[in-house]
Amino acid sequence: MIIFKQLNRFNIHNNLLYSAVILLFSILSFSSCSTTKNSYYFKTVPKDTSISSVEKVQADAKIRKTDLLSIVVSSLNREEDMIYNAPALSGLGNTGANVSNNGFQVDANGDIRFHKLGLIHVEGMTRAAVKDKIQTDLSPYLKDVVVTVRFLNHRVTVLGEVVKPQVIQMPEEQMSLFEVLGSSGDVSQFGRRDNILIIRETENGKQLKRINLEDHSIFNSEWYYLKPDDVVYVEPNDKKVKEENRSKRQQTMSLILSGASLAAILLTRIFP
Repeated sequence: MIIFKQLNRFNIHNNLLYSAVILLFSILSFSSCSTTKNSYYFKTVPKDTSISSVEKVQADAKIRKTDLLSIVVSSLNREEDMIYNAPALSGLGNTGANVSNNGFQVDANGDIRFHKLGLIHVEGMTRAAVKDKIQTDLSPYLKDVVVTVRFLNHRVTVLGEVVKPQVIQMPEEQMSLFEVLGSSGDVSQFGRRDNILIIRETENGKQLKRINLEDHSIFNSEWYYLKPDDVVYVEPNDKKVKEENRSKRQQTMSLILSGASLAAILLTRIFP
């Protein structure tokens, strides 16, 4: 009789475990069965067509106070070039108290200090205008002088479902949205190409724009080219949400199964 009771309890215990395992696998199998919507660029583009894109307007990016500039001088006299470039390489070209990133920082008055030329007011000017001015002012001292001006503090931030979220340096005036996404490894399999959020800082506050990269009208959008300090956020798609929910269900069911197993073991110990 005792053996029969023990066998009966053993069978009940096994049945409980078996039922819990079957339930767990059923839920996991059901949660993993989902259809994924195809997502790719330019779904709406006609076959064999021409699209007029937005003209790249470089004149829009004006130098501002606190901007950090890289200014490199090149001429036929390499020794002289090193003298002009030494402040930029060592950080001595900064006129402010903080020396960083080895560049020429525009001070509170909108000026930079340059070797032999002294103070130069650059606020409100473009890179091209500063380049021409310094090149012209240095021509009496250097033969065949060429000046290169680039931004050191302009950047775009990429967040969300991309392969490599990062902060991308923007040494020129602007970059296209596709350049930025390409540099970040493209939108991941869990990202939405039809709902890219761009956050832009303006004089009147933050401006938010949602972009659909499946629609070829992006080529005609003023948001095709990003601006300094833009933030690009790629939202997760349904697949990502389902994967996260499935993972949570798996964790929950694992805890339930572990608890059921522990309870069954305790019952067999309490009622031998």
